[in-house]
Amino acid sequence: MSTSIDLNADLGESFGVYRYGADEELIPLVSSVNIACGWHGGDPTTIRKAAALARKNGVAIGAHPGYPDLMGFGRRYMALSPAEVTDSLLIQIGGLDGLCRAEDTCISYVKPHGALYNAAAKDAGLAEAISKAILLYNPGLMLLCPAGSAMEECARAMGVRVAGEFFADRAYRDDGSLVPRTEKNAVLSDPEEIVPRVLSAVKNGTVITESGKLLPVSFDSVCLHGDNPKAVQLAVAISKALRACGVLIKAFAKTGYEK
Repeated sequence: MSTSIDLNADLGESFGVYRYGADEELIPLVSSVNIACGWHGGDPTTIRKAAALARKNGVAIGAHPGYPDLMGFGRRYMALSPAEVTDSLLIQIGGLDGLCRAEDTCISYVKPHGALYNAAAKDAGLAEAISKAILLYNPGLMLLCPAGSAMEECARAMGVRVAGEFFADRAYRDDGSLVPRTEKNAVLSDPEEIVPRVLSAVKNGTVITESGKLLPVSFDSVCLHGDNPKAVQLAVAISKALRACGVLIKAFAKTGYEK
């Protein structure tokens, strides 16, 4: 069993009059925050505030770039070419990093969002495009992605450092992919169900799939979706349960400008 694990959340996704997630409450409870880059969610003011909160609380910052899909919150597949994906990530990562620098901090890793994340987990062309963007912008950045996915394989082959991710509040299929949000029970919110799942994953390296099978999982970080209505409650419960087992909540990547 690992003696430490990262707890991350997708945040900074509010824009204009639309509110998503409890950034001020959740950021102090996690060790890494995936901040939206304005394409699927987030506006400059929201993004900068999230970066400031992360710096204040010593939380590592990751870029959370996605498809240009505010209407669908980045959860609809778009037929972008690999070159378009690389260029779209470059502008999103660069924009977030600029706002982070205004708050005397910086990004440490990249985690693609939503439909792009799911597509690149299986599509080697998209996976390569994501790693290419990281290498072009800053080879020192890490990639947060599903362990054993095309993203991980391409990243390692191209020399990008990788961290694996486990979703606390999403159901898994037998092949290790996530149950699509269009299907029933794809998103979980009950702490009494989620906390034992996380403990099993961290302590035993297994999770029960939607069909009831035991799936081996390997990861460095546990993810909570910031737009989950119970995200704050879940973060508190998960952290308490892990610490009770002697597991430290610790970022997998550097925090700000720390060496």
